[in-house]
Amino acid sequence: DALPISSEDGEDVGSQGLVSVDISNPLAEFLNWCKEMGLKMNPKVCISKEGTVSDYGMIAHGNLSTGELLFLVPRSTVLSQYTTSISSVLQKEKASLNSDSGWVPLLLSLLYEYTNSASRWRPYFALWPDLEGLDHPMFWPEEERKRLLQGTGIPEVVKKDLDNVEVEYFSIVVPFMRKHPDLFQPERHTAELYKKLVAFVMAYSFQEPEEEELIKEPIPPMMVPVADTLNHVAEHNARLEFSKNYLRMVTTRKISKGEEIFNTYGQMANWQLLHMYGFAEPYPSNINDAADIQMETMRIAAIQGAANPVESTRIEEMWDLLCRMDMVGQEGAFVIGRQEVLTMEELTVTLKVMCFSAEEYKDYKDNRCWEEDMSCEETTNAMTVEAISKFKESWKRLLRASIQLTLQAFSSDLVTDDKLISDLQAYAKLSSRERHALQVRYGQKKILHHLLELTC
Repeated sequence: DALPISSEDGEDVGSQGLVSVDISNPLAEFLNWCKEMGLKMNPKVCISKEGTVSDYGMIAHGNLSTGELLFLVPRSTVLSQYTTSISSVLQKEKASLNSDSGWVPLLLSLLYEYTNSASRWRPYFALWPDLEGLDHPMFWPEEERKRLLQGTGIPEVVKKDLDNVEVEYFSIVVPFMRKHPDLFQPERHTAELYKKLVAFVMAYSFQEPEEEELIKEPIPPMMVPVADTLNHVAEHNARLEFSKNYLRMVTTRKISKGEEIFNTYGQMANWQLLHMYGFAEPYPSNINDAADIQMETMRIAAIQGAANPVESTRIEEMWDLLCRMDMVGQEGAFVIGRQEVLTMEELTVTLKVMCFSAEEYKDYKDNRCWEEDMSCEETTNAMTVEAISKFKESWKRLLRASIQLTLQAFSSDLVTDDKLISDLQAYAKLSSRERHALQVRYGQKKILHHLLELTC
């Protein structure tokens, strides 16, 4: 299965030894490094900036069949906490590096290798996008985040990210660096660099799927050369496969000469793509787009619709029961996709309980019917969005009120955003941030407004 390395112009450099490297050409240097590291690439593909949707990408130089191997990455080429030159130090002090994210060992590996001129991954880093140019929402001014993304859920998630990064850096990373002054200097390995590497790991790392039957520690992320040059679309044409000694990128369908090869980052809504990767797919390209209705919003909608204080008290009691059942939570959300309700059980059980009459709720509680709802095995049958139109009228009223409150959180309405997207001249004048934010808002509002029609 030895594949030659393919350069941007399609030249087979795998069977001729190393090509002469011009250090001013990071791609040529990277391809030579790949050869040295044993990474094999199909000669019918190339890494290029020409004909790609964003920066570097992979282009087919010839027709590819379904299941064809695109490239093969040895495990030893992957950059992780296990392959870094400081792996023994990280392993020795593993207990002190525990964090909520689980990323600290990899981030320390990157801090060290990225700033080490002798790192064996230097040619790989040379192909990275400029860290100064990262444009995730976490790097936007707070005012701009609020103005462009209010109502999308992104500002709240970013705030948590920034708080967690700060705590992680100063409480875990700095003490570790001070114990190892031969490896790290806090004045060089700064909090700002750490934050940029967090964003980079968020956007470019890979995580090996866990085997469901095995209960073990979470698998940490890793950086996978070549694999991270592929761009993402929801309807992708390649996927990464994991084996004991190699990582393999293979096609998932036939690909014609000249097509860009796309991996998938997972089934992600546009708000998740912008939050984690710094971009959003233009409407209606993202088949995985979704809108969230915060669970807390439904509680507020129910209380606002209460006829009297007694009913308000009962609503709060029913909500507390749902919390104990783990159906709802302070920071949870009901997730509605373009075609399916992605949190079917949570939504239907919550609507059922919250719409009980006093008698129905008493019977449900006294007969411990909630235990049956809690013990139901998760069904594999998805609920279509269209099925919402068949909900009980009381369910539809509460859901509609929750949707209206959700829409009120946005700083603009659907009509305004629709006009902006439809006006090609006005859209072209928007900044990259404004365009991505608009696509996120617009996709969410389209889903929410469709739900309003279904609940009439």
